[in-house]
Amino acid sequence: MANKEFAVFGLGKFGYSVAETLAKSGCEVLAVDNNEEKIQEIADIVTYAVKADVTDPDVLQSLGISNLDGAVVAISDNLEASIMATILAKELGVNYVIAKAQNERHATVLKKVGADAIIFPEKEMGVRTAHNMISGNFVDLVELSATFSMAEMGIPKAWVGSSLRELNIRDQYGVNVIAVKKGDNLDVDLNPDAPLEADDTLVLVGNNDSLRKIRQR
Repeated sequence: MANKEFAVFGLGKFGYSVAETLAKSGCEVLAVDNNEEKIQEIADIVTYAVKADVTDPDVLQSLGISNLDGAVVAISDNLEASIMATILAKELGVNYVIAKAQNERHATVLKKVGADAIIFPEKEMGVRTAHNMISGNFVDLVELSATFSMAEMGIPKAWVGSSLRELNIRDQYGVNVIAVKKGDNLDVDLNPDAPLEADDTLVLVGNNDSLRKIRQR
């Protein structure tokens, strides 16, 4: 299967992070910014790094973005550039365009000109931080819907040395263990009979009520 191909327009902190993460995940990434210093900084990380004006249709067309799997418009401080880049990406045939918005008014305009999804990175991080503070024993918690979340949880002392099969977490708490983190390594090919270690972290998915129940454990 061919690697997915994406473009990232704008290399501020958010855009740089998106481009870097996509590249490290094995995707082909085209990074575009009008700042030469930012282009040089990311050139060795992504597939292509180009200094260009994203509001110029001829420039974007020359970059061959029409066949990409998606594009991220990570420009929010320049509203005109953000809006034009979104319009041009859709006009040139990019299937899925995610645009970063500065505020609700900006988001409304981006939706009207064709953005498939809008993100507010700072707002979303604030909400996530608040939820993590409320969640107590969870290392991290991400809401997938109003009733369903993914959470990371350290191993309770009473579980150390026991296996997933012995703990029977799904039947006991109604949540699924989808991975075990050991340091920076994420193990998704789970061995149900392997004993859990004190510094492991469980990655759980389930109904919010069920996650609250296991948190109290």
